[in-house]
Amino acid sequence: MKFRLPYLLSAVALVAFTGHTFAQESPKYDYTEAFKPFFYPQTGTETRSASGQPGHKYWQNSADYQLNVSLNDVSNELTGSAEITYTNNSPDQLSFLWLQLDQNLFSKDSRGNAVIPIAGSRNGAKGEVFDGGYKIKSVKYNGKDVKYTITDTRMQIDLPEELKANGGVAKLKIEYAFKSPKYGSDRMGVEETKNGKIFTIAQWYPRMCVYDDVMGWNTLPYLGASEFYLEYGTLSANITVPANHYVVASGELLNEKEVYSREEISRWNTAKNSEKTVMIHPESELGKGNNSGTKTWKFKIEKARDFAWASSAAFIIDAARINLPSGKKSLAISAYPVESAGEKAWGRSTEYTKASIEHYSQKWFEYPYPAATNVAGNEGGMEYPGIVFCHRNSKGDDLWGVTDHEFGHTWFPMIVGSNERVFAWMDEGFNTFINELSTEAFNKGEYYHKQDIGKMGPFVQSDNFEQVMVGPDNMKERSIGVLAYFKPGLGLGILRENILGPEKFDKAFRTYVHRWAFKHPTPWDFFHTMENVSGEELNWFWRGWFMNKWKVDQAVKAVKPVNGDYKNGAQITVENIGQLPMPTTVLVTFKDGTTETVKLPVEVWKRNTEWTFQMDSTKEISSVSLDPKSIVPDINPKNNIWPAK
Repeated sequence: MKFRLPYLLSAVALVAFTGHTFAQESPKYDYTEAFKPFFYPQTGTETRSASGQPGHKYWQNSADYQLNVSLNDVSNELTGSAEITYTNNSPDQLSFLWLQLDQNLFSKDSRGNAVIPIAGSRNGAKGEVFDGGYKIKSVKYNGKDVKYTITDTRMQIDLPEELKANGGVAKLKIEYAFKSPKYGSDRMGVEETKNGKIFTIAQWYPRMCVYDDVMGWNTLPYLGASEFYLEYGTLSANITVPANHYVVASGELLNEKEVYSREEISRWNTAKNSEKTVMIHPESELGKGNNSGTKTWKFKIEKARDFAWASSAAFIIDAARINLPSGKKSLAISAYPVESAGEKAWGRSTEYTKASIEHYSQKWFEYPYPAATNVAGNEGGMEYPGIVFCHRNSKGDDLWGVTDHEFGHTWFPMIVGSNERVFAWMDEGFNTFINELSTEAFNKGEYYHKQDIGKMGPFVQSDNFEQVMVGPDNMKERSIGVLAYFKPGLGLGILRENILGPEKFDKAFRTYVHRWAFKHPTPWDFFHTMENVSGEELNWFWRGWFMNKWKVDQAVKAVKPVNGDYKNGAQITVENIGQLPMPTTVLVTFKDGTTETVKLPVEVWKRNTEWTFQMDSTKEISSVSLDPKSIVPDINPKNNIWPAK
């Protein structure tokens, strides 16, 4: 999901906005607290190794879906059925099942509506009054009616007999209907255009809750701010819409000959082999063809945790080939209205989609789906397997940014299936980090602006924010952009550039992605992997940046010539004032204009609050400064320079 705040504020504005934050006295550095042992809550288990990889008896359950749905584009109502094949691979017998009913967020009496403040929120239906939520018509288990209980956005199904462990299979069929909100918590909606409505449809069918080795059933309610935690499987969908609509969706279109004209199919085949964008359904053909009755579009996606789709008579559609490292191909697709067309806007959407996915596939893990579709809707930006929704008014660098961000989510959490409901930073923060590298790589840095991280300390470490590890439902809504996206993304950048170095970091991060592809990691699995692969002790960093609100504040305390004469060298004293230590880079500038850089490892702070080292030089020193590349967010940059300014 796209959160705009971190991308709009410049470093200078951040400092100006929060410059008063640290007038109070901050706690002093305590090296025994920073580096104390027993950071990890448990040792390795059969399911999760202490090395950070899945254990030798790791298991997870799976959920396959056959979805059938019909859209009434006048009433905005969807009527459907979900046939779910649920496999219990756990060692536990299950006497009941839990499912998520996310559409119930839009019921008038939902908990999500109850927590929306008077001032409003991006979550919920933005004040729209309508009869929202699921209307459940029937629930069957193995072909027979079964007892169920609905509590807010969850459904519990009591089983007539326990579902066997280690491979027991349950078959559910749920028939339902609901009315789509026009603005569905910035994740789905209905957008009016001059050529018809655009329906962007998500959270549209009952979905299995995850049963795992960490919490058992994960049943936190959906309140709007937190996202999702889902099982993997194969999802097939038959989507019936008005005949003049074009549908794009997660996965592969199975019946193109039934829904596209012969000429459109020819264009698809051209696009599959084209580096350049090919127009499939151009503006000139909008409104032409058979406009009566309905069409059913059939799609399928494998190794996925969700399914979304979009439908409209207003869609211009274009596409181009995506080249994957293995030699396989995928297809970049864009669907947008005429209002969004043009080379300065959505006319470049397919180019952006192709570049983004090719970059991440090469650097981290190969894109696993047959297509990647970017849809212009009324969402700021929202991601699903194989398809994303971005705002139809986006253009230029904003359209690149939201497209790249939403498709970056393919890797976190679509491939690496972390628990977004609790640990939003493990998808939004990781994605924000990889977006920075992707933007630098795109078209020779067309939209890249290097961040001055050194100036961000007062903002990102403000006492006004909660800890990163606080879940999104447990922090102020205005904090989410910083704590789920910006601060963890920045932290990974610091870890890469200042602590581990790019080569060591990239190897460890890539290993994490490959280890946990299509699985369910926890923060501890990530922490363990990064330490084991890099060979470095990092608990001080996890503890300070993610678990607590520790601040970075290092200073040049003194510069003294040996025996009063620089010809004998100089002794330089630096100190760690803030609670969070960091490797320290010292730039020494001599009076003749030459410089020398000294790098102090973080280990100097394991039993010291200040450190003195000697410069063996015969030249007079004119200045000493810390962090010359401005890659560490120090809260008080004024004391980073000697002589003090």
